[in-house]
Amino acid sequence: MMSPRKLRGCSSLHLNEDTGRFVLLALLIVLYLLCGAAVFSAIERPSELQAHRRWNRTLLNFSDTFSVSLRELSSFLREYEAAVAAGIRADALRPRWDFTGAFYFVGTVVSTIGFGMTTPVTVAGKVFLIFYGLLGCAATILFFNLFLERIITLLAVVMKAVRERRIRNSGLLPPGIRQDFSAYSFPGWKPSVYHVMLILGLSAITISCCASAMYTPVEGWSYLDSLYFCFVTFSTIGFGDFVSSQSAAYEYQTLYRLANFLFMLMGVCCIYSLFNVISIVIKQVLNWLLQRMGCLFCQRCNKANAFLGRRNAIRPGSRSRRGRFGRTADSDTEGRRLSGEMISMKDLTASNKVSLAIMQKQLSESANGYPRTVCGSSRHNGFSGGVGALGIMNNRLAETSNSR
Repeated sequence: MMSPRKLRGCSSLHLNEDTGRFVLLALLIVLYLLCGAAVFSAIERPSELQAHRRWNRTLLNFSDTFSVSLRELSSFLREYEAAVAAGIRADALRPRWDFTGAFYFVGTVVSTIGFGMTTPVTVAGKVFLIFYGLLGCAATILFFNLFLERIITLLAVVMKAVRERRIRNSGLLPPGIRQDFSAYSFPGWKPSVYHVMLILGLSAITISCCASAMYTPVEGWSYLDSLYFCFVTFSTIGFGDFVSSQSAAYEYQTLYRLANFLFMLMGVCCIYSLFNVISIVIKQVLNWLLQRMGCLFCQRCNKANAFLGRRNAIRPGSRSRRGRFGRTADSDTEGRRLSGEMISMKDLTASNKVSLAIMQKQLSESANGYPRTVCGSSRHNGFSGGVGALGIMNNRLAETSNSR
């Protein structure tokens, strides 16, 4: 058996856990970018070359037909590109900088979507955008965080009510407890991050499908292009190749623009929440990788894990075990039941309070991280800080530790 002093000395040879997680995440992101670049290059590069060849043939045919030099034609095209950047189109599109167009623009600014279809061209407009976006984006991020906190709270209340009703209807509870189950339910219970991710994912898919069903007939896009636009917009990527509400007039124009605004608001909020939940799952994968990588270089950590066991688990050798609904039994060091005698309700209530206190302490340590090393003795389940969306997720959700 290894002493705690030797275990701490072993752990000190490794990186700080937050630093190790940060470095590992940075390396994985770089690898992810390289893989994405390779895939998109293989998919899109042939189409780009084909478009270049087609465009060069068009320029030569136009130059030969109308006796215009390629230099003059290229100069004209550059002027046209500048006009397009200023918001001028040859077809009948709505004005870019009337009040409705300006409101659409500031909405894309504060939501960080940034389609790029409308951009300020004057010096005063660019300077004002810097200060306006600084305050607006910060306020919108705060709004998204508050929305995330409330949607997670709502999901927790609903999921806890469903869980309690399922236990109540299972028929396994004694009659006395069945009448007053609230005193025996766990107030520190938190929903699983995987269940919340599933619900938010289904909600995002539903909103995107409904919005695409509206964009397809109104904007004249295919349904796949509408789904593509929904993801690009709701995730605030905002390429600008597809932009809604750009025609001069629509049938039921006021209703359409209102529905467009509501879909964008709900979609961005939902995708923002989903991204933060997925980040928790990515964090758990990083913890699992750090655990495996740390123990590859430190064989003594494996022996320490065998001694320490899981931090958030109640082992059979504990002094008292909690039954399915809070019943306890006296145990020896091997976890065997010494007697089958019934305990009083007072003892049952006291044992439940102790169990809840232990559970809350374990959840708090799991969210705040302790201790902070990469070795197997670490049971840190989160990045340090607890600020912003990640802090909300750590406080509201029960994370399943992937470390073993």
